[in-house]
Amino acid sequence: MSVNVGAAGSADATRVENLGLGAVVQETGGLPPRRRPRLTVGRVLVLAALGVATLIFVYPFVWLLSASFKPRGEVFDNKLIPDTFTVENYLNVWQEAPMALWLLNTVIVTVLAAVTVTISSAMVAWGFSYFRFRGREALFGLVLATMMLPGAVTMIPTFLIWNSLGQVGTLTPLWAGNLFGSAFYIFLMRQFFQGLPRDPFEAATLDGANNWTLFWKIALPLTRPAVVVTLLFELQAAWTDLMRPLIYLRDSSTFTIPRGLKSLVDQYGFGGEWHWEIIVTASVITTVPMIIIFFLGQRHFIEGIATTGAKG
Repeated sequence: MSVNVGAAGSADATRVENLGLGAVVQETGGLPPRRRPRLTVGRVLVLAALGVATLIFVYPFVWLLSASFKPRGEVFDNKLIPDTFTVENYLNVWQEAPMALWLLNTVIVTVLAAVTVTISSAMVAWGFSYFRFRGREALFGLVLATMMLPGAVTMIPTFLIWNSLGQVGTLTPLWAGNLFGSAFYIFLMRQFFQGLPRDPFEAATLDGANNWTLFWKIALPLTRPAVVVTLLFELQAAWTDLMRPLIYLRDSSTFTIPRGLKSLVDQYGFGGEWHWEIIVTASVITTVPMIIIFFLGQRHFIEGIATTGAKG
C-alpha cells in the first residue's frame, strides 16, 4: 500500500511540475528565458582588459590591411581609413614578383612539413605511451632534452648533411627533417595518449588487431584535438619560416613566401626604390591564409590547448 501511495505522490509531483512548466511556457510563449549574467565591477574590468588586449593584437594587421590599399606616398600616414583608396597594389604585386610560384612552393612545403611531423610525432608518442619497456622514461627524457639544444648548434651539421645529399637549393631540406618527429609535438601528443583508457585497445587486440590498427583506427581518432593542434602549430611554423629558406634556397624560382618577402624588402625597401606599398600588400596576401586556417580549426585548437594538461 505504501508503494502505491509513493507512486501516486510521485505522479502528482510530476504532474504539478509539468503544469508549472506548461504555465511558464504558455505565459512566455516559449521556453523559460535564460538568466543573464549580472554585470559586476570585476566582470566589467575583465571585459575591458580583454577588449584592450584584442585591440593591441589586431591593430598591426588592421594597419597593414589599410596600408595595402594606399598609394606609395600615403603608406605611412598612420590613418586606418585611406584618403586615397586603390586596389592597384594587389594587381601590381603579381607583376613585380612571382607571387603565385612562391605561394605554390610555400603550400607544398607547409603541407608536407605538417603532415610528416604530425604522423611521425604521433607514432613516437604512441610508442612511449602504450608500450612498456625497460628504460622508457630515460629514453623519453633524452628526447625532451633535445629541446634544450639551440637551433644554431645543429645548423651547420644539418647543412653539411643536406649538402652531401645534394639537396641544397631544393625544397627538400625545408620539410624532410620532420620525418623524424619533433620533441615538442611528441611530448604534447603523449599527454593525450596517456589519458586514453586501455580497455578499447585490449578488446581490439583480442579481436586480432595489430599495433598499427590500434594506433591508426583507435588512438588517432580519440586524440583528434591533439592532432589538429599539432597540424596548426606546424602549418604556422612552416608557413612563416624564414631561416631555413635563407640557408638552403638560392634561386628565386624555389623561394617560399617568407624568402620572397625578404627579397622584396631587399629590392624595394632598401634598394632605393622604396615601394613599400608592394611589400605591405604581399604581407597581407601572406597573412590571410593563416587567419583562415586558424578560424577553420579554432574549435579543435582551443579544445586541444584546454585539455592538454588534463590528459596527463
